[in-house]
Amino acid sequence: MDFRGWAMPLWYPAGAVAEHLAVIQAAGLFDTSHMSVLTVDGPDSLELLQLCFTRDLKIGLGKRRSPLVPGIAVFGAFLNEQGHVVDDAVLFHMDADRYAVVVNAGKGGEVKAHLDAHRGELAAQVADLTGRVGKIDLQGPKSARILLGALEDPHRVLDEMDYFSFRGDFDPGSPLADVFIEGRIPVMVSGTGYSGEFGFELFMAADRLPAVWEKLLAAGADFGLIPCGLAARDSLRAGAVLPLSGQDIGPWPFINHPWHHALPFDRTAERFTKKFVGDVVLEKKGHGEFTYPFVGYDPRKVSIHDPAVVLDENGSEIGVVTTCVADMAIDWHNDRVYSIASPGKPEHFKPRGLICGFARVNGPLAVGRIVVLKDNKRSIRVAITNDVRPDRTATRPMRDML
Repeated sequence: MDFRGWAMPLWYPAGAVAEHLAVIQAAGLFDTSHMSVLTVDGPDSLELLQLCFTRDLKIGLGKRRSPLVPGIAVFGAFLNEQGHVVDDAVLFHMDADRYAVVVNAGKGGEVKAHLDAHRGELAAQVADLTGRVGKIDLQGPKSARILLGALEDPHRVLDEMDYFSFRGDFDPGSPLADVFIEGRIPVMVSGTGYSGEFGFELFMAADRLPAVWEKLLAAGADFGLIPCGLAARDSLRAGAVLPLSGQDIGPWPFINHPWHHALPFDRTAERFTKKFVGDVVLEKKGHGEFTYPFVGYDPRKVSIHDPAVVLDENGSEIGVVTTCVADMAIDWHNDRVYSIASPGKPEHFKPRGLICGFARVNGPLAVGRIVVLKDNKRSIRVAITNDVRPDRTATRPMRDML
């Protein structure tokens, strides 16, 4: 299909359901080179990003409220003056005054223009590397074991890696380019991804991507690794309560949603720890719209393109459905949702799959509240929740996965 100017498969021969389950039980491989990569360089790079990025890179990261340091990545967003989302992004602190920013397909130029517009006299340069950096996502609990067979000196790279840390560089000329796929192909390996499961993102020069793809498939042949398309990427991220830019977050205030960790709240969760573009709007009280995850009772879906609306118990329209997919790895048992990967799942557990996604509504809703999703074909009851697929592996320690 045409995805924002890129020709991309919805699924490969195994099919979307098999791909979804492979990432949860084994591993899946995604070509995600449609994502845009920017670099921000110069002595004032941090100040520019502090102004334009929602995370507080100086004091606001993790339980210890520590600053961003080289080798660590962080998720956040770029907002305009109205507090609306320009795009969400993962920011990588490469070295000293150099940062890499990964944004969504077709967003590289827009985010660069946004940064340039706020740069003023700051000594920082923004470069859009769209099309020059290849990206592959290796996701699933067997990902680390697969990389053991694909990397040169793998234990030096992997043993000390944590969630949202990274090693190496996608620029072959960088002094940081000391991580290699077998065959001496320089890569940046990051303990991040968009599936909710343990895994990695690998960045390399675009012309080296086919070779890296083939080497990873060969290394994963005995571990159940299969290539995966857009459909599995969508169902996995929704089950992991991860937003899609332009759909679940977009041209409305970036507040009252499940991703408040992307905002620089202080310990009281009432104030921000820094000033940034759009903050004044977000600090105002009385924002009327709220975004919530939901989970249903079977795999039937509504179409967000129909469009699909949200109804309360009286049949009154209270919002819109922004994402609606089926996570085929989960099901209810005794009023609790289990995953096929849950260690305490019931005996002989065979999930039917459950509808899940996000709804943006005109007021607050309690967790457990039942609402109805309705398009032109059907109406479906779902429950408002604070999570969807349990027992995800994304944050598991590396030592447990090797």
